[in-house]
Amino acid sequence: MARKRPEARREEILTAAVAEVLERGLANVRVADVAARLDVSQALVFYHFETKERLVVEAVAHAAQQDLAQLTAVTARAASARERLRAALRLYAPSGTAPGWTLWIDGWAASLRMPELRRILREIDTRWREEITGLIAEGVRAREFRCDDPEGAAARIMAFLDGLSVQLVARQRSLTKKQAMAWLSGLVAAELGVPVEQMALA
Repeated sequence: MARKRPEARREEILTAAVAEVLERGLANVRVADVAARLDVSQALVFYHFETKERLVVEAVAHAAQQDLAQLTAVTARAASARERLRAALRLYAPSGTAPGWTLWIDGWAASLRMPELRRILREIDTRWREEITGLIAEGVRAREFRCDDPEGAAARIMAFLDGLSVQLVARQRSLTKKQAMAWLSGLVAAELGVPVEQMALA
């Protein structure tokens, strides 16, 4: 059997670690579980990631980079700022069983005691807000939106969506996705000075 290149093996381990975190939670995932998922030794996992904490942190960063790659693809489309903003907000919102949001909520809680994880999550949050701010500002220049403070609008929209996502994921049945997206559509439309029909996200 051909030996895998180190970067390919690291990618494989990170993917397995993300899957284990989603199933067990950050606090409960074990290196032994990640190794068993891949049918490799724990020693091999520790060879690539010296500690469990390093494995967890890099797994979250790995998942984040995948999400950010999707965001970049959305913002780079040949479409209006309004259409790209709607697509980005749909991408950010949870859907189905929302595995991504399960990971982020778990990560935020763990980051209170893990400074490196907190740094990574702050970087992700900053990147999202910058992209949303950029789309709003672009829409203002194109006269698609009427907004005097794109940065503030982006911060308020993201904070509102964060709260709705926690309600949907952590407090299931307290709110439906249809309700959440209708509320979000109303807020976004008000922030951007357009009819709610133009920012419908449901």
